[in-house]
Formats: sequence, structure tokens, C-alpha cells
Amino acid sequence: MIVDSRLLKSRWSRALSLLLATPLALVLLLHPASMLNADGSYSHGLLMLVMLGISSGFIHGLGFDPLALIWRLVFHPLLGWLLMALGYGIIFRTQLLLG
Repeated sequence: MIVDSRLLKSRWSRALSLLLATPLALVLLLHPASMLNADGSYSHGLLMLVMLGISSGFIHGLGFDPLALIWRLVFHPLLGWLLMALGYGIIFRTQLLLG
């Protein structure tokens, strides 16, 4: 059984999830070229992980707490934050390579 701390259910952690997920989702939708690899192609495996992180950020940020254990594991906020950090890392790496 997963023990959720009160820290992860606080308002600031939910706000952090929304603040991390929203810009990343907008960048992915409006300017997907910022997620390219060095050779100009997409890494679909990494993008799937980033989208899972964005989903987790929205789920946690809007206050939804899944009841089933598998969904609590998949959409855990800490996992979502790590996957969204991966997304921001991809964007920053692409920007360094292009500019």
C-alpha cells in the first residue's frame, strides 16, 4: 500500500504540479519542434514518458486522487515531477543545440 504524505496533498504541491505541467503541455502543443533530437527527429519513447508526466501533473494539480493502487503508482506526483523535469531537460538541450 502506498503511503501518501500530507506534503504531497498540500496546496503548494498541487500548484507546483500545475505550474510544471501547463507550460510543458503548451510547448508540446504549440511548438513541438522544441522536442527534437540532435539529428532532427523525435524520440517517441521519451515523448511518451514526458506526456505521462504531464498527465500526472494535471491529475495531481487538479486535486484528483486515484483510488486503485495501479493508478496511484502510475500517476504519482513524484514520478510526474521527474518525467516533467525530463521534458524540460529535452527542451533546454534542444535550445542549446539550435542556438
